[in-house]
Amino acid sequence: MKIALLGYGKMGKAIEQIAVNKGHTIVLKTDSDTYTVQELAAADVAIEFSTPDSALTNIKKCGDAGVPVVVGTTAWYHQFEEAKSYTESKQGGLFTATNFSIGVNLFWKITEQASKLLSDYSEYEPSIDEIHHTQKLDAPSGTAITTAEKMLNQLGRKNEWVHHENGIGSISNELELSVRSFREVNVPGTHTVKFGNDIDSIEITHTAHSRQGFAAGALKAAEFMVNKTGIYTMNDLLNL
Repeated sequence: MKIALLGYGKMGKAIEQIAVNKGHTIVLKTDSDTYTVQELAAADVAIEFSTPDSALTNIKKCGDAGVPVVVGTTAWYHQFEEAKSYTESKQGGLFTATNFSIGVNLFWKITEQASKLLSDYSEYEPSIDEIHHTQKLDAPSGTAITTAEKMLNQLGRKNEWVHHENGIGSISNELELSVRSFREVNVPGTHTVKFGNDIDSIEITHTAHSRQGFAAGALKAAEFMVNKTGIYTMNDLLNL
């Protein structure tokens, strides 16, 4: 499989290492959007881990090149409908995920079930804490946002999530789901869902020990996307 890496930071390098070890070839690796459609067209699939400002441009270039793209960048999803429409107009392939870790996707399923179970127990206040490395550009993380959205779908007593950076702040009314972000050195990613009160608490935590799980999942998604058209997510890959 010939791969274009659109975004060659820590994640791009981790993906490259796993891909090469599996016998795949990297035909393009770049940290800018100055590459040509012709250069991109040499790939069977693109893996996009760039910046929120570059994601849509990269997705459109993949559509122009006829190359399916796997997108791991977060904080660009306000442009998702435009990306989806453009991809479909080009009969292209788009795979999006806010987290490619198999463990995180299972964590989400567990969280959904817990939220459904505890929806009627108002004495258990739900919240989300996320911790990442200090170089992470967005807060809250895409994983935390997805977690919050999945919880809100199951919690009839909450209607929106609110963000508290560096753990500062608290919920202002009972309809809000609190999401707190913390930044610490050398933390790949930890997400904790808590249902608690003064008597006891229930916690569900996913802790990433390295970037390898994310990189391996992104590569698996890329293998899945070769020669595919349409819009896909991790649910399609994992049959969840």
